[in-house]
Amino acid sequence: MEADKDLQGVRMLGLKLPTDPRWVNLAEMDLGEILTDHAYCEQKAATSCISLIQGYPEYEELVRELAPIVTEEWGHFRSVLREMDKRGLKLGRQRKDQYVNKLLAFQRKGGSREDKLLEKLLICALIEARSCERFRLMSLHINDMELREFYHRFMISEAGHYRLFIELARKYFGEDRVNPRWEEYLQREAEIMDELELRGDRMH
Repeated sequence: MEADKDLQGVRMLGLKLPTDPRWVNLAEMDLGEILTDHAYCEQKAATSCISLIQGYPEYEELVRELAPIVTEEWGHFRSVLREMDKRGLKLGRQRKDQYVNKLLAFQRKGGSREDKLLEKLLICALIEARSCERFRLMSLHINDMELREFYHRFMISEAGHYRLFIELARKYFGEDRVNPRWEEYLQREAEIMDELELRGDRMH
């Protein structure tokens, strides 16, 4: 039954490979590590939105939609810090995100400024989708009931961000262009998930 729920969550997001169910158990073994990684993920999400606004200010809807996301993601960073403080945990050092780096390597090289925007929007959508899937797993399976509620709130937020990035891509570039490339990203993301070592100290 639980496995069916997990697969349902993956299908709703369009992801092609569910997270290994052992991941939550590994993450729970050292909450300081997974919360540290989570904190930096939220920080980087805010930075990514700022970068998009700075790089494409003429895309007015993009600017309007992403400006509040910057505030929200930074608020998420602060929320994780508060959760760590409450538990007597310390924020560790930022670490390389192999998952994101492999997605970035899949970007099409060259092309116009607009081509690069499409790639950036799809990568942001994919990161948010995978984050949503993992937050959902935490909200369903972690033993700490307070953290279940904590991650349920994050799951809802990330689902909204995922939809926003996809909608922006389709608004500016059309479904005929976006959908085939999105399918390629989903396929590559599944391969990346299969390639990476299963680690409980990484959110991705």
